[in-house]
Amino acid sequence: MKTLAELGDLGGKRVLVRVDFNVPLEHGAVADDTRIRAALPTIERLRDGGARIVLVSHLGRPKNREPELSMRPVADRMAELLGTEVKLAPAVVGEDVRAATDELERGEVLVLENVRYEPGETKNDPDLARALAQLADVYVNDAFGTAHRAHASTEGVAHLVPEHAAGLLLEREVAGLTGVLDDPARPLVAVLGGAKVSDKIDVINRFAQLADTILIGGAMCFPFLAARGHTVGASKCAADDIELAAQTLASAEQVRARLELPRDLIVAERLADDAKAQPIDGVDVPEGMIGLDIGPATARAFGEAIRAAGTVFWNGPMGAFERAPFAAGTRAVAEAVAAAPGTTVAGGGDTIAALRRFGLADKVTHLSTGGGAALELIEGKKLPGVEALA
Repeated sequence: MKTLAELGDLGGKRVLVRVDFNVPLEHGAVADDTRIRAALPTIERLRDGGARIVLVSHLGRPKNREPELSMRPVADRMAELLGTEVKLAPAVVGEDVRAATDELERGEVLVLENVRYEPGETKNDPDLARALAQLADVYVNDAFGTAHRAHASTEGVAHLVPEHAAGLLLEREVAGLTGVLDDPARPLVAVLGGAKVSDKIDVINRFAQLADTILIGGAMCFPFLAARGHTVGASKCAADDIELAAQTLASAEQVRARLELPRDLIVAERLADDAKAQPIDGVDVPEGMIGLDIGPATARAFGEAIRAAGTVFWNGPMGAFERAPFAAGTRAVAEAVAAAPGTTVAGGGDTIAALRRFGLADKVTHLSTGGGAALELIEGKKLPGVEALA
């Protein structure tokens, strides 16, 4: 994968940068600029090198070029962060857009309209890829969050622009995540939570071969507990997930990792801010009750394993942390990850939200911006947006 450092002199060149500016909007303004800030180092590097910068991103899932999904608020917020004018193109491609890129001065920034205004984007349409390539002398992909999609702006265009490279964010993401897989300091502990086993079975199976310990929490633990004969009450527990969990448990003796499940739980009759959280000693959920967090004994045990790790990978909360009665388990894991002396890597929207909620996001070695892309990389899949940069 070619990097920015290998591109050489970019002075005066038009650099098309695929960024991930799929940010939340409220009242016509950017509500959370985290993804925009994540791209600033690459953009500033290009500006310092005298490049003429053209940014392309999607925003939401437009069906008919809805004006409320225009990139205008993103361009406005980018201008505030850079302290300079940021222009918005009238469309994604076309003669007017090409003229706008030609008129850019060194260090100037132009944001293209929402690339998913073009129906050919998600189909990796070659005509759209060619039209995007006409806007660029150099192509840079800095959108790790979309690198697992073979779209026109992430994969197709990269093959049509001879000079191409990974941006600083994408480079850091790939290095941080592959480091967990290729040469982790031992012991390697994977902390996996979330809702469904089927969503993460490939990740579980990969870590079963690579990790020393896998800690399972969140609603994902209930199919494993059910497969071991425990009652799960009204907790989330799909039949197909139980089957997958049973297969994983059956192969436990043939894999490297030791899989640890909760030893106690927090349950309630309903999921609500004012619900009465009840700790139970053990993991058999009473009928009509819902398991909504790991219990204190589990939190202590998981924390000890995390703090003793040489490398930690965390994806998925331990419970319904958004609700105060059920946040303790996720908080305990977040604090353990933040305090761990080894390398710590965390990813996934809920995981990042939890770390930010508890004020610990800056205590993690690498905070991945790519949910699906990060998991697919961990699973061992090739990412089209990365492979195209070879």
